[in-house]
Amino acid sequence: MSDLWYASAVELARRIRDGSLSPVEVVEAHIDRIADRDGEVNAYVTVTEERAREAARAAERAVEAGDDLGPLHGVPVAIKDLDGIAGVRTTFGSRLFEDNVAEENEPFVDRLLDAGAVVVGKTNTPEFGLGCTTDNLVAGPTSTPFAPGLNAGGSSGGAGAALAAGMAPLAQGSDTGGSIRTPAAFCGVYGLKPSFGRVPRVSRPDAFEAGTPFSHVGPMARTVEDAALMLDVMAGQHPADPFSLPDDPGDYLAATERGVDGRSIAYSPDLGGYPVEPTVEEVVEDAADAFEDAGASVERVDPDLGVDQDAILNAFYTFAKVRWEGLFDGLERQGLDPYGEDRDLLRPVTVETILESDGVTTREYAAAQRVRTRVYDGIRALLAAYDLLLTPTAAVPPFPHGEHPTSVNGVEVEPLRGWLLTQPFNFSGHPVASVPAGLTDDGLPVGMQVVGQRHADDDVLAASAAFERVRPWADTYPR
Repeated sequence: MSDLWYASAVELARRIRDGSLSPVEVVEAHIDRIADRDGEVNAYVTVTEERAREAARAAERAVEAGDDLGPLHGVPVAIKDLDGIAGVRTTFGSRLFEDNVAEENEPFVDRLLDAGAVVVGKTNTPEFGLGCTTDNLVAGPTSTPFAPGLNAGGSSGGAGAALAAGMAPLAQGSDTGGSIRTPAAFCGVYGLKPSFGRVPRVSRPDAFEAGTPFSHVGPMARTVEDAALMLDVMAGQHPADPFSLPDDPGDYLAATERGVDGRSIAYSPDLGGYPVEPTVEEVVEDAADAFEDAGASVERVDPDLGVDQDAILNAFYTFAKVRWEGLFDGLERQGLDPYGEDRDLLRPVTVETILESDGVTTREYAAAQRVRTRVYDGIRALLAAYDLLLTPTAAVPPFPHGEHPTSVNGVEVEPLRGWLLTQPFNFSGHPVASVPAGLTDDGLPVGMQVVGQRHADDDVLAASAAFERVRPWADTYPR
């Protein structure tokens, strides 16, 4: 069954539709793979074995009856443990919700199910998704399958690890400051942060909390085609999400067949001043050159984002604190006491980052918005001269559980997020993917960001697919 573990979602869906492969066989193979590998990787918080088996049997009956089949009919998918599936445990990575069961589906979950996908489980995430590494008091840390013991990145670390270990062909992630792209980089998979609002997400009682900073939902997969197919299913306006974009008539899967002939691509090894480890820069620079093999012109640039890395990160924390304070206000309205008797159930980093930090003033918030505007204008100006931008995803390769970089290439950095080049594109809302750029000499995966024009998700997918054709990564996964 090993051929099914690393088969693409596009191939699985095709074979299920033509009757050459049973959805029961596909789902059972992935349940077996989870049982075999997840003890080492720890990608899943909850495995929905019986629900998945029941859905697979129903999918098989539909094939036998000649019913109309959705584009993901019988294909396994993993959902991040921040997002609800009705009747399934959803912990948010926190002991406060260790036994919580969701009452309803997120809109994108409904769309995946309507397309025939079979949910096999909920993937690990840091507490409330607050972190760029994946670890919590409910399930513990998640490893990159390339080197168990090294973190998978976060906050969608369980999703990235499940894909790389062959425990799902598709996984959903979310990204507020790099949470799709970081685990994609650390696990050697493809992760797309779509344009803000491309995939709807319903948040209540505050429908507008996702706006600060921009929080995106997107697909993660081992192939660009698979991510495009998943986005075709997930995307589209939803009346309950005030930020959701109008329906797009584009076909994202079809976009992957386009090339990049004649495209002008900017490559920045440091995004205008971020420190990057030489081993990462070497891999990404070599990967950027491959776009010329695909027919594009690549020019090295030195972007001016208007502010430095420290100012960007400080602004990010200002926005994040506002959002986090709203989160904890919501916990209190649910009868929890995170500031008192329930405090010991929280991770120390959560307590330190939220409960023991100063509140944000309106002046600080306004100043952060000005920083955000300068970053937006800097990215906009660069992409007025080029079709796409390439840059490293993370400045470092994967590192051990419980550790965070304190310096990068000899430059002191903020340990929790200072080793990422991802936050500017959450500020701006541009679509951006992390593609597997290659491996270090130690065999660790490195990611490269592909940034597109505003709302040009199809161009990012097209460029990513063109890169995959000249630099395929399917054989890099540890079997």
